[in-house]
Amino acid sequence: MATTTGGRKPAITMTRSDHERLSRLADSRAVRDPDLSENLLAELDRARVVEDRRIASNVVRMGSTLRFTTDAGEDRTVTLVFPGEADIAMGKVSVLTPIGAALIGLSASQSIDWTSRDGRVHRLTVEHVEQNDVERLSRPQPELRTA
Repeated sequence: MATTTGGRKPAITMTRSDHERLSRLADSRAVRDPDLSENLLAELDRARVVEDRRIASNVVRMGSTLRFTTDAGEDRTVTLVFPGEADIAMGKVSVLTPIGAALIGLSASQSIDWTSRDGRVHRLTVEHVEQNDVERLSRPQPELRTA
């Protein structure tokens, strides 16, 4: 579970559309993967939810590309994605992974502790956030029609 020093978690902000989609995702995975589902639901429960157009550009949301550093000296750039888009070789991290759930809603310069699947606690700090095609991802996609 993501925590900060002393057991306190940093404040996080989330768009309404991300919150709704992630709530449905966590609920749908509750039986198959209860630990990851519970981890994501805990992050959703503590998020301050804002309208999509009111989110600050330095907040990690679905589709954001961000650079973070770790207490182990790593410096990584990743894009936060839904599970079906995840590809670690391409730097696409699923929000259903422990690190993905820890990242959602953080702002640049915030740090958080997170527990990896092997039980070890790590600290990461978000250094920079880019929004890429986040606006496109948050809008409903048109239905494909066949002629």
